[in-house]
Amino acid sequence: MIPRITSVKPQIGYVLQIRFDTGEEVLYDLNEDIEQIPDFSVLKTEAGLYEKVQVDESRTCIYWNDRVDLPSDTLLQYGKKI
Repeated sequence: MIPRITSVKPQIGYVLQIRFDTGEEVLYDLNEDIEQIPDFSVLKTEAGLYEKVQVDESRTCIYWNDRVDLPSDTLLQYGKKI
């Protein structure tokens, strides 16, 4: 079963707080993605973009634009459980 995202909140330092429909909650650190994936660098260089994170209609992905997104299973697998 694909985990569905119920909320995403951008935190200071490019860390996202994400809650899933399973009740699980994680902190996902975007810093490594920003450094290693060229498309993600806009999260630091484009003013205000990071804070505009959205959940797609299926609630299985978060995104900022058509080139920068992350699936819910990745967020759950690599996020730090809280």
